[in-house]
Amino acid sequence: MEEKSILITGCSSGIGICVAEGLLKRGYRVFATARKNEDVEALLNKGMESFQLDLDDSTSIKGAVHEVLNKTEGKLFALFNNGGFGQPGAVEDLRRDVLREQFETNVFGYLELTNLILPTMRKQGYGRIIQNSSILGFISLPFRGAYTASKHALEGLSDTLRMELKGTDIFVSIIEPGPIEAKFRQNAYAKYKENIDARSSHFRKQYEAMEERLTKETAPLPFTLPATAVLEKVLRALESSKPKARYYVTTPTYIFAGLKRLLPGFLLEKLLITAGTRG
Repeated sequence: MEEKSILITGCSSGIGICVAEGLLKRGYRVFATARKNEDVEALLNKGMESFQLDLDDSTSIKGAVHEVLNKTEGKLFALFNNGGFGQPGAVEDLRRDVLREQFETNVFGYLELTNLILPTMRKQGYGRIIQNSSILGFISLPFRGAYTASKHALEGLSDTLRMELKGTDIFVSIIEPGPIEAKFRQNAYAKYKENIDARSSHFRKQYEAMEERLTKETAPLPFTLPATAVLEKVLRALESSKPKARYYVTTPTYIFAGLKRLLPGFLLEKLLITAGTRG
């Protein structure tokens, strides 16, 4: 049986490291990448094949692809685009450079890496491209505008790519998690402190409430699942003969997908405003 290899981005923690470890145990050849050198060292110490890949840096992306294909003699079964971050803040408080940074990682980096891998998949005649999106890839919440926009853009590109690959054995699947046990909220809070001028904002009071929620040691959000829930859906996307276009993860994703189909727009928006001020 031919070895199945997969390149995974964002393996420093959370979903990335969980999926990398799970696939390694299942017999895949895993190339687990991370942006920071210290995280690469940690992955190497776990016995994984790892190297640096920064989605904001074209040279880093090209170097990573070159290294993978050198190690696999020019073949790659799958790509799991997982690296990224969430930039909180009201839309009117987002500077152009802050929104650009969000898209550089969550959209442009994914696009460039995918496009560098596609010629290999076309040449070998098969492949799986799995995009880690979010529940915010199909709904919107207040104060998540940058992240929501990036995930909507990612899903639009992925759906279009899937149609363009119709008739080949290269499949594109989107994973849409809701709340997952990870460092996502801590990292998002750091980006909020770095890039949002809360004191000068019209939404100062809302930001104060948000800071209180994010800095308290509280229980996880309702319906939060471990990262293994994402691993299960990644395995389905990899091993199904006809993988789905989308895989929902967590109860809120299923609920809001159904509500979006059933509710009139004004009612859905009312629910989303309430949800957005609680999470």
